[in-house]
Amino acid sequence: MTIEIRTVQSSDYEDLLELMAELGYPTSLEELTKRFELLLSHTEYETLVVVKNNQLIGFAGLCKALSFEFTGVFARIQAFVISSKQRKQGVGSMLLKACEEWAIVQGAGSITLNSGNREERIPAHAFYIRNGYIGKSTGFTKKLI
Repeated sequence: MTIEIRTVQSSDYEDLLELMAELGYPTSLEELTKRFELLLSHTEYETLVVVKNNQLIGFAGLCKALSFEFTGVFARIQAFVISSKQRKQGVGSMLLKACEEWAIVQGAGSITLNSGNREERIPAHAFYIRNGYIGKSTGFTKKLI
């Protein structure tokens, strides 16, 4: 069994569609391509994919930003998913570690993420806690357009 974590490539986009749907972000290949090409054009964004035995089984999208809370850089995981068929095998922890390593290289002193407050997210919350993350805040969102 070989597991590789690497930066996303345009040849991965079709395989990402199912994972995007699992994450709750269903989209078309055309829209996903536009979205990822825009993200990839900004150096403060990174998308990491997990490939197991030549099959894409997970990805994380993250960015770095400056903080109002403290002086310096932090990283934020905006998207994180491992295929439901591949969970509980340590791959998610490997991907989180890769995100943290990217953040450190970017000069980030901390890394954050949000996870929905829905019952089906309880296992994800337990996963993040097991990996050293602390539930610190509740996020709010408002659609503007």
